[in-house]
Order: sequence, then structure tokens, then C-alpha cells
Amino acid sequence: MSAFKDPFNPDVKLGHGCGCGCHQDQAEHDAASVRAADSDALASRAVDQAVMRALFPDDGARRRFLKAVGVNTAMAAVAQFFPLGAAREAFAQGKGEIEKPSIKVGFIPITCATPIIMSQPMGFFGRNGLNVDVVKTAGWAVVRDKTLNKEYDAAHMLSPMPLAITLGVGSRPIPYTMPAVENINGQAITLAIRHKDKRDPKSWKGFKFAVPFDYSMHNYLLRYFVAEHGLDPDKDIQIRVVPPPEMVANLRADNLDGYLAPDPMNQRAVYDGVGYIHTLTKDIWEGHPCCAFAASKEFVTKLPNTYRALLKSIMEATAFASKAENRKQIAEAIAPANYLNQPVTVVEQVLTGTYADGLGSVKKVPNRIDFDPFPWHSFAVWILTQMKRWGQLKGDVDYAKVAREVYLATDATRLMRDAGMKPPPATSKKFVVMGKEFDPAKPEAYIASFPIKRTA
Repeated sequence: MSAFKDPFNPDVKLGHGCGCGCHQDQAEHDAASVRAADSDALASRAVDQAVMRALFPDDGARRRFLKAVGVNTAMAAVAQFFPLGAAREAFAQGKGEIEKPSIKVGFIPITCATPIIMSQPMGFFGRNGLNVDVVKTAGWAVVRDKTLNKEYDAAHMLSPMPLAITLGVGSRPIPYTMPAVENINGQAITLAIRHKDKRDPKSWKGFKFAVPFDYSMHNYLLRYFVAEHGLDPDKDIQIRVVPPPEMVANLRADNLDGYLAPDPMNQRAVYDGVGYIHTLTKDIWEGHPCCAFAASKEFVTKLPNTYRALLKSIMEATAFASKAENRKQIAEAIAPANYLNQPVTVVEQVLTGTYADGLGSVKKVPNRIDFDPFPWHSFAVWILTQMKRWGQLKGDVDYAKVAREVYLATDATRLMRDAGMKPPPATSKKFVVMGKEFDPAKPEAYIASFPIKRTA
């Protein structure tokens, strides 16, 4: 359902009351149906409606005009009298008062959260009128629950989590949004140092692996990786959920044979001499998303100015983090105990991409981790295919619709431009995972192409 009726549709009535008959007026109906579009799309439609109502007080006249001349001619004619584009932009950029200047944002102490974490000590939140308490949290189940219970206003989440929450997978369904990716790449498969001679994945049968959450890129990439090497991730290995701060200790205690984890857990295992980096996830899928800035649809729509200020802060921090020359400064800012609680050298090796691999070599991979905030709809579709492939998601899925409603590309596009970044011209693209092309227009065929899966 469209949150605001299209005033350029001659078959739509813009009269008083609402179309469904359940609300006192159209404004109340619009507020109730806000799930259908992101905030910028809603604002543009609201401007269009206001203009057309002013030009055509008699709705019947508006509809007859549109049917007579057609939509394109009508929009051109209206634009001669009123610049719709300028009005939309002015409305979107309105500097409304921040409704809730003091907010809480939960995060997990990993480098994926860099833009959120650094925004506090480096002043990005403050410059946008916010007093943000970034709250270190033990694990993603806790982050999810505290956000759903409104103890946190927004959170650092794994990019699959807003999709799972919206669809009610693993929790009660609540409309959620992801207006920005926090990082791309930045993960790795790390094995215990005792397995330094077992580099062939085919030799990993019986291994115990950890991932940080069931609904995580780590889980899906690990499953994808071992399945491509002939192992069934549900039968040939064990996969356990372990909060990132506990992973190195479990590796040291021989409770795990390895993990696919966010940094700095991979680099910390090398630093402590208990593990080695086997495979960077960028070598599985170059440019894959990992973590994200996420908030409920309710937060986005009820506190629009707070939401915009928060997203603007994170976009500006992401733009700063995307420049290699800033990475050492960022490492110093986020390494302290109240954030990552890691030696600066560990964080610096992750962010700069010059790092020890645990086997005696120093690698130079500048894009080991990178920062690109655009929430590609095709990322969401790929994640949904993996949720379905491994039995987390059942039944029919409208992949494109879910992607559009959860991954707010329109908001990201405008604020990326404001931060000096260049957003892509489209919201979907093909990409390659371990040599296999993914076409977001053919998700079911993609799932069916895998011999190892939990679907029929």
C-alpha cells in the first residue's frame, strides 16, 4: 500500500477520509501505512499531493485533466507553474528541530562498527546536534532485543538482521530499516594455530566453527565457502554462535577449531599466537556487506529529524573512514577500552590492511576492510536467498519488495551526496561469489542451482 496516494494517477481520489475507510482522514491513514516507502519517498509524495490539491481544489477536475492529457504532459504543465523538483528538495532538506537530541545506540566492539563508534570521540554526532550514548553490548541477540524493547533508539546490526526482524525470522515481526551499510569486506576465516597444516577445506570435516549470529553474513559466507568445497555445513562441521568478544578465548581453550568472524577477532588471534588467518572474506566475495546502521520504521517516521541527523553523522564518518590516510587516526580513536578494548596495533593492522597472517608473513591488502554505505537492494536479495537456502525462511518471498522496504537506498543516496560521496545510479547489480554470478532478478533459480541446501 502506498503511504501517500499518487496525485498524478487519474484513477486515485484525493478526497477527505481515507481509501480503506478505517481512519478519520487521509493523514491518519498515511501515518498508519508508512511502511511502504522510505522517508524521502514519503516526503516527495506529500509535496506532490499538496501542490495538486492547491491547483485542483475540485478532485474531479484533477482526474479529468490527467485522463485528458496524460501523466507526463500533466507533470510538465504543472512544472511550468510550480517547480516540483525544487519543492521536493526544499522539503527534504528542511532543518526541523531534532525531536530527541539525546539517544542511545547499541554496538558490538568490532571494527565493522567503525563509523558508529568513531562518530562519538571524533565529534560527528555533536556536529549534527546529537548527544549519542554509544553502548557497548555483548552480542547481537542482546542488541536485537534491547532495540526491539526500545532501550536503544538505533543500533549497529548485521546486515541480515533488519531483514530477519521485518520478516519475523527468529523474533516477532517488526518493520525495520537499514539506511546504511557500515562496512564492506572486513571479515576472515581464522583457524587455530594447531591446524596450520590443514589449509585444504576438504580436511575440515568434524571441525567446530563459530559465527557471531545465526542471521549474519558470517554464517552465510562460511556455509557458502565450505559447501563449495563439498562439505555440508549442517552435517560435516559444527557451527556455533559465539559472541565476538569471546571468540579468541574459545580458540585458545581448544573449544573451537576456527571461526568466520569480524575483526579485530581474527587479528587478535594472530597477535595472541593462537590462530592464523586462512581466508579473507573479500576473497570469497569482493565488496560484500557486513554490518549496518539499523533502526525501526517507527523511529524513522516518528523522529524524522533525529533520524536524519543520526544518519547524516554516520554518512560523514563513513566518508572519512573510506580514505586510507585517515585509518591510523581512527584506529587510535576506537581502540580504547570503552570502545574496542584492543591494542592499537591490532586495530591498525585491520584498518590499514598491512597485517601479520599468523604464519610468518606480512600481507598488504588495502581493502581488507572498506567503507561504502550504499544499501544495495541486490545485497538484500542475496541474503534472502541464503536464508531460504538454509531453511531459515520458508514459503514464497517477494524478494524485491522486501529489499526496497528495508534497505533505504533513497535516503542513503541523498545523504551520501551531502557527505561528498558518489552514490550509484541504480539500486541493484549483479556480482560474483566464489566465481558464481548472482543475478538479483533470478533468486529462485540461484537457490535451485546449489546441490547442497536445505530446501526441496
